[in-house]
Amino acid sequence: MASQDWFDKDFYAVLGVSKDVSAPELKKTYRKLARQFHPDSNPGDPASESRFKEISEAHSVLSNPELRQEYDQVRAMGSGARFTAGGQSGGFEDVFGGMFGGGGGGQRYSGGQQYGGQSGSSFEDLLGGMFGGGGAGGPAGFRGGPAKGRDLAATTTLDFATAINGETIKLQPAGGRPMNVKIPAGVNDGQKIRLKGKGEASPNGGQSGDLVLTVTVRKHPIFEREGNNLRVSVPVTFVEAALGATIEVPTLGGAPVKLKVAPGTPSGRVLRVKGRGVTTTRATGDLLAEVQVAVPNRIPEAALEHLEAFAKAMPSENPRDDLIARARS
Repeated sequence: MASQDWFDKDFYAVLGVSKDVSAPELKKTYRKLARQFHPDSNPGDPASESRFKEISEAHSVLSNPELRQEYDQVRAMGSGARFTAGGQSGGFEDVFGGMFGGGGGGQRYSGGQQYGGQSGSSFEDLLGGMFGGGGAGGPAGFRGGPAKGRDLAATTTLDFATAINGETIKLQPAGGRPMNVKIPAGVNDGQKIRLKGKGEASPNGGQSGDLVLTVTVRKHPIFEREGNNLRVSVPVTFVEAALGATIEVPTLGGAPVKLKVAPGTPSGRVLRVKGRGVTTTRATGDLLAEVQVAVPNRIPEAALEHLEAFAKAMPSENPRDDLIARARS
């Protein structure tokens, strides 16, 4: 769902890619930046943590084809539809919000969830009010009518599994009644959810405003989300990788699944489990198990003798010869 702040955020610039970047190149760039700025790689560095959040938000939108198309449309419209009022720039919501009762004032949710004023209404709702009915397609001529209540903004933090599976959560406004909010399955970190009629009441009998809920998703200890796919690194022994094996791979919230590792599997190869990723109303992703060959820290004496014999029996070749040759070319 489109976000008001998409007018101001250039996600392509955040990732350093062109607007016609392909999905594989986008994924490659994101993974490189995510590794560079991940909080685990930069402990105690607020700047890196902030940069990581910007990168994650940009990737969550651009990696989703439908969200990316919507974002491009919003940005295209925003480039020619900026207004200035009172020394501050804003979009359609800012300008029309002042006409129909938008403005400041806010409330705060307890439990780390904030609830604040967001001026105005959506562009279609506002045009509908101006022209006497349901949106920009209404009859010409201004007839006025009841003003829509103000939109409100809130934030909430979800566990990784809750964001993937969906759940009904409870928001508690200060001095107000608890509010049940249904989180759809598959929401992304940084995604905004518009809840119709959950904002402030109209001052003169019109529709209530909406609640725009921004979702933050906690990191999972082993799973990483890539679009609708889930990625997990799976260690295998040298023997399993060399000779082949059947291994168990964990799934999110379910029983492990068995996968075959082919003989001679290198570290970094990805094994795919169909349909065990993120399920949304539009699609279901896969589970991507990335093989990592684990080297033992300590080798028993008897095994070491066999390993040395193995090394002597193998052909004398340097797997880095091609790398060095290409570096010189």
